[in-house]
Amino acid sequence: MAAPRSRARSERSTLPGNDQIVTEVGNLADLDLNELRARWLKVTGRPAPKAFRTGMLRRALAYEMQVAAFGGLPSSLKRQLRDLAKAAREDRFDEALGTTHLKPGTMLMRVWEGKTETVMVTRDGYVWAGERYTSLSAIAKAITGTSWNGWTFFGVKRKSSRNKNAAKAPAVVADPGTVAGVSVDG
Repeated sequence: MAAPRSRARSERSTLPGNDQIVTEVGNLADLDLNELRARWLKVTGRPAPKAFRTGMLRRALAYEMQVAAFGGLPSSLKRQLRDLAKAAREDRFDEALGTTHLKPGTMLMRVWEGKTETVMVTRDGYVWAGERYTSLSAIAKAITGTSWNGWTFFGVKRKSSRNKNAAKAPAVVADPGTVAGVSVDG
């Protein structure tokens, strides 16, 4: 994997104007708030947001300079980000991310090496073998000794996202006190 990374770095360093942008962004560290505001106006054509203080304005200006030089995010990604932000404000984050929300009290079971492992979903995580965990992956690793995707290990299906290439599997969301995700190793 090292070869593709170094190749990508060398391709980035040969982009037209890359050295100039790197220098200009580096020079932002030497500007005070008023100079940063003037630079923002020059780059964006509008006044800098009044709420932006020096550090935030410096970071935002570096981003705007790179957008001006190399282009910004694709419209589709901007739309997805706006949708995620709206969903977060409306407390629909799980739905927007296409993730499954397991209700507290749901029991997940998995048979591993002949032993049935049971996990209870709580409001703030999971309980397995009397211990609290914040992720199913940590529990799966404790059970098997190797790294696993916890959702996969316990057979929990995620809701499909808007991505047309995403799996079309339905979510397994059980009512509290029921058993979901029963599977056997093999």
